[in-house]
Amino acid sequence: MIIFKSINKLNKEVNFKASIGFVPTMGSLHKGHISLIKKCQKTCNKTLVSIFINPSQFNRKTDYKNYPRTLNKDIEILKKLKVDYVLIPNIKEIYTRNTPRKININRKYKVLCGKYRPGHFEGVLAVINKFLKSLKVKKIFLGEKDFQQYFLIKNFIKKKFKTKVVLCKTIRMNSSLPYSSRNKLLDKKSMKEAQKFTKKIIDVFKNIKRNTKNTYLLQSIKNNRNIKIEYLELRNKKDLSTSFTKKNLKLFACFYIKKVRLIDNF
Repeated sequence: MIIFKSINKLNKEVNFKASIGFVPTMGSLHKGHISLIKKCQKTCNKTLVSIFINPSQFNRKTDYKNYPRTLNKDIEILKKLKVDYVLIPNIKEIYTRNTPRKININRKYKVLCGKYRPGHFEGVLAVINKFLKSLKVKKIFLGEKDFQQYFLIKNFIKKKFKTKVVLCKTIRMNSSLPYSSRNKLLDKKSMKEAQKFTKKIIDVFKNIKRNTKNTYLLQSIKNNRNIKIEYLELRNKKDLSTSFTKKNLKLFACFYIKKVRLIDNF
């Protein structure tokens, strides 16, 4: 495994004419990330993983400051997985004078996290734009847990780059709460509460999928003292609109447990 701390050096030493897959991360790696990496390794000749905690996608300074950082542990995980290349760039290299910190998104997509985290996806697209301009990767691997992010990145890449976007399924704990870097901020009690709550959402969504007239059941989930729901919305997975059918229906959820923000979709 070769670790690069410079995009320029990586570009000089890596042959991008080969089939290279890219897994962008913010570190604090978990089983969800590992599944992305393994999918990449199965379909590409070489695998590149980036670790960069992108300040421009945090709309709160405290959230950026508190984001879990486990670089040494992450590197050990990547070594065990036999990843080919790891990129750990610094902020100055990513955001040079000519690099925008934000890229605008269409107003109609400012829903869900786009509404409640203003500027978040604009920051995500800015760093993806920087990476793909510099790294001529064949495929980029993204997790379904962050479906809105996947949706926006896919639409953005389609217009600008030849890179193929690969969606990978959400990896869950005991068929409920998805693995997430933010889970590390939860204590054991809060973790159990989050898992229990997620199972409730899954059960209700199964009922709604059977019959879309059962949307009123969402109300039954919302009464929980220990959990603050930011949104719980049914939307069309093809365009994120509120006009949906059984085939394209997705339920998007965001909730807080002791100030830790968790997102999910089903």
